[in-house]
Amino acid sequence: MCTATHDFCLAPVPVTRREFAGASPQSRALAHTLRRTIRPFLDKWARYPDLPWPTGVVDLFGYSLGPVRGTQRRPIRLPHCHAEWIRPPGEVADRAILYLHGGAFLCCGINSHRQMVSRIAAASQASTLNVAYRMIPQNPIRAAVEDGVDGYKWLLSQGYTADRIVIAGDSAGGFLTFMVTLEAVHQGLPRPAANVALSPLTDLDPAHKLAHPNADLCAVFPRRAVGALTTLIERADTRGGHGPSSSPVDGLLAPMPPALIQTGSQEMVYVDAELMSERLSLAGVPCELQVWERQVHVFQAAAGLLPEGTRAIREICEFIRKATDTPGRPTSAHPPVLGGAG
Repeated sequence: MCTATHDFCLAPVPVTRREFAGASPQSRALAHTLRRTIRPFLDKWARYPDLPWPTGVVDLFGYSLGPVRGTQRRPIRLPHCHAEWIRPPGEVADRAILYLHGGAFLCCGINSHRQMVSRIAAASQASTLNVAYRMIPQNPIRAAVEDGVDGYKWLLSQGYTADRIVIAGDSAGGFLTFMVTLEAVHQGLPRPAANVALSPLTDLDPAHKLAHPNADLCAVFPRRAVGALTTLIERADTRGGHGPSSSPVDGLLAPMPPALIQTGSQEMVYVDAELMSERLSLAGVPCELQVWERQVHVFQAAAGLLPEGTRAIREICEFIRKATDTPGRPTSAHPPVLGGAG
């Protein structure tokens, strides 16, 4: 029996914490490059966040990052946004992933994340719905949550059972991974099999992040960017008289499924990953927290170039397969028959 305050349980489940030591020459080179390119750029953006920055360009650049060989994709239309359905090569198990991309709720999309998402789909043998949810500043975070829930409903409508669906995402998409699951359960939908969050933002309050030593160590995000993003989120959320968004770490977490959280040891959002794992533990929810030494934000996107990224994808896919393979239940080689794209 859990209490209402952060859903603390009488018998919390200990967090399974795994440390992955070492940083390859490739990962050190990537961190060095990001620290001298992306980090200064984000610091400049944070000085003038209200300028009409071309945030959509980031996703356009993603066209050059094609899917891994053998995967198939087609467009899907959800009620308020579009999505992309990625089918892995070969015989596909009747499991599915709902994927929510990162990008600070502000940029990135299907194109920028297609390669990583298709890599996860292929390695886990899970067809994957990559959702291009509505973003700030035009829309509040609650719109993105609604789009994620619509994606989950779409998977259920296609014949996938909840115990064969994993909700996953990176960075801001990690935030949405937990919030979409909470909202789906709140609406009376069946609980998914698991959550997977890569370098997730889980707490909209910037205080803990800025007080942590990683605020000066992160290779991607400068201090100033945290405050600027917080302001943009608050404006988008309160426009139209609505209240501010809540954070997953403050949710009633007892109904949540098991979770895998991966984070780099020097990331700005390391403290968010750690706090979320602690809150899940206190709510009695099994959680594995993987801490990868000196890896940059969403280093998994560089799988194929970084050995750590490749290994992290393997860990993710093993977790997904275990979470969706119910003991004693035969795994069909034929996935549910999908309806039209409209």
